[in-house]
Amino acid sequence: MKKNNSAESSGSVAYDNGPDVCRVSDKESVPDNPSLPASARLPINRCNLPAVILGSLTFQKHPSDLVIDSVAELHREFFALLARCDDPLERCRHFHQYMIESFRLEALEEAGLTAAIKKNRGKLNYLKLIRGWHFNSDQIEGAVLKAWAESRFGLLPRYHGAPIRDFSEATYQHYLEQRATGLYNTNALEAQLDLVYTYTQSELARRFPDKTHYRLFRGVNGWQAHEKLGHKDGETLVLLNNVNSFSTDQERAGEFGDTVFVTDVPYSKIFCCADVLPGKLQGEGEWLVIGGVYGVRER
Repeated sequence: MKKNNSAESSGSVAYDNGPDVCRVSDKESVPDNPSLPASARLPINRCNLPAVILGSLTFQKHPSDLVIDSVAELHREFFALLARCDDPLERCRHFHQYMIESFRLEALEEAGLTAAIKKNRGKLNYLKLIRGWHFNSDQIEGAVLKAWAESRFGLLPRYHGAPIRDFSEATYQHYLEQRATGLYNTNALEAQLDLVYTYTQSELARRFPDKTHYRLFRGVNGWQAHEKLGHKDGETLVLLNNVNSFSTDQERAGEFGDTVFVTDVPYSKIFCCADVLPGKLQGEGEWLVIGGVYGVRER
């Protein structure tokens, strides 16, 4: 939710980093559902659908499950335990205890910590990372989470303190440095995030078995400079960053920007929320959402 000071030209189409990344004026429309631009995705990822599909407008409107490779298989006994538990608070307690035990979060010496490397040991774990994101998504924690989304879903970051359009520029290099700093010497931090996502998905499926979307709000600055791909059925089609904060409350979202938009987010693109991890996260009512192309409406 950081302000973008770049100007959007009015009238004609403006291209950035090639014609596949196209921003259009507020009067432009598109005849068909736009695909995720090639410069915003990787050719491979670590889930069951390629980025070009899961990042598309079609996926937002007609989503399916997203499954990160091997997570359910590696932790089958844990998810079987959750399936037998009817109390959501008890399932949450099981989850946090499982994370502590699996990644030795309270016994770092058992994960190879020694006095010689203690001062260089990465301090991030899944809870500190999510709390850090809520404080400032353009710091180390944000870089790690965006890198995780890049690896698992093949969606490249579009913003980290400034727009990312050229991988040779300083903004992208700064993102890489912060990503490496955050991941260095941590206890399989990306694998921790895999479990956060998979646990969140299992909880949402259990609590809302007949629903596919959740209506959420986002406040932004510099709305005219966002990556708009066109207009369809009364919505603005926008390319979002690969991870984004949304709110369940429109007024709360308005505190983070001068423009608020609303969209229906597929449950399969929700990384985590305080509703699923009660009492552990800051940012009550804030949901972390995987990006791509979305149809949104201004409020």
